Amino acid sequence: GLNAEYMGIKNFKFEFGMSTEENIFMARVAEQSERFEDMVEFLKPVIREKGASLSNDERNLLSVAFKNLISSQRSAIRTIAAIEQNKKYEKHAGALAEYKAKIEQVLFKNCEDIITIIKTDIIQKADDSSAKAFFLKMIGDYCRYITENAKGDKLENCKQEALTNYNQA
Repeated sequence: GLNAEYMGIKNFKFEFGMSTEENIFMARVAEQSERFEDMVEFLKPVIREKGASLSNDERNLLSVAFKNLISSQRSAIRTIAAIEQNKKYEKHAGALAEYKAKIEQVLFKNCEDIITIIKTDIIQKADDSSAKAFFLKMIGDYCRYITENAKGDKLENCKQEALTNYNQA
């Protein structure tokens, strides 16, 4: 999953005995600081503890964390794709493709982590149908984000998974 070392704050412990209330508070601080990776990390113990019984407010906080985490990657990929289309930059095609592929891998990993968290810690524990529908739709959304750039089997598998989850929702 997302880890503190990757984010350059390897000495900070996200789960250092913090209460649910404290994790939620710190997630809000991370949101205000535009540290969306941290926001997700602060919410993970809350998700593990509460599963599908997250309040609407907590669910929305989680949705904001996930969406903001990957929105910059999606935007970066679109920007690079636009630059690739410009004939003026043809000589840099290899470097552009390599850079875009690197960002796509981070996007895929983040989306896959989000899907796993939802499936493992939320959907399996969901008994409220509106909460389950919310999270099934969320899985569909993150599969769809993968399909924007995936190719081959990954593309087909994610398209199918997105459709299945949207239909179940």
